[in-house]
Amino acid sequence: MAKPKGGLDGVQKSAILLIALGPEKSAKIFKHLREEEIEQLTLEIANTSSVSPQTKEEVLSEFYEVCLAQQYIAEGGITYAKELLEKALGQEKARDVIGKLTASLQVRPFEFVRKTDPGQLLNFIQDEHPQTIALILSYLPAAQAAQVVSALPPEKQADVAKRIAMMDRTSPDVIKEVEGVLERKLASLVNQDYTIIGGTDAIVEILNAVDRGTERHILETLEIEEPELADEIRRKMFVFEDIISLDDRAIQRVLRDVDNNDLAVALKNANEEVQNVIFNNLSKRLAAMIKEDMEFMGPVRLKDVEEAQQKIVNIVRKLEDSAEIVISRGGGDEIIV
Repeated sequence: MAKPKGGLDGVQKSAILLIALGPEKSAKIFKHLREEEIEQLTLEIANTSSVSPQTKEEVLSEFYEVCLAQQYIAEGGITYAKELLEKALGQEKARDVIGKLTASLQVRPFEFVRKTDPGQLLNFIQDEHPQTIALILSYLPAAQAAQVVSALPPEKQADVAKRIAMMDRTSPDVIKEVEGVLERKLASLVNQDYTIIGGTDAIVEILNAVDRGTERHILETLEIEEPELADEIRRKMFVFEDIISLDDRAIQRVLRDVDNNDLAVALKNANEEVQNVIFNNLSKRLAAMIKEDMEFMGPVRLKDVEEAQQKIVNIVRKLEDSAEIVISRGGGDEIIV
């Protein structure tokens, strides 16, 4: 594999390390990684055709040095680690290794915001520019960011979502400036390298946690303004209408965990294709009972329908997480055998 300008990046080094360690050890490491990290590394490993012995040796040596430094830091702190590493590796190499580690130990930007109640946070940032809101939300846990997005005015929701999805790199100076406006007393320890944040994975995580109405509004708006981006986001997430993409066995497994009343309410506003797929996977007796419930319940608030649909989506996502069902993503390229 060719080196990019400035050498290998972290993902490439990690992929080479995992290849060198072999599948058994790599599988154990994967158990401790987040899903997006696994996807990233899997893609990088798949795209790595060959690695020179020299590159492999350099990556393994760097990994060993970092592990050694971490052990020394755990034993006696950074000063102690620096002294031992200078004796073992030389002054310049020791400074380089310690520098990599101390950067990862620094405080995450907007840490003070992460501890703020979402309701208070909304009052704090709702009048800020959408780009500023997007920057802040990109650093928050998905559940906290989702509550803020849901409470924003509808015309601002899609704009903020789009900005999060399209965000790539943000200068530390900009981050510091925004932090300074929001919290003058915060002692910012932002790494001086450019910080990578946002992207479609970040917004997918947030949309998976927002209420159904907010999710639908954002996606429908993005489909008009940024159709390619909306398509990419949809491929990475599961919405209620996507239930038609599940095979019959998966749908039947999902329906076992769905309350009959929630199902009847959820189907009130569902299109004919979704209704047919659901009814075809119920017993004739239960399907008739659900249809009867739908007929006799009368008008239902859209909010109640969306909440019922979201409950079913949550069940689907939970079953996928536990590997009880498989959601095919990305069209016909994914083959399940």
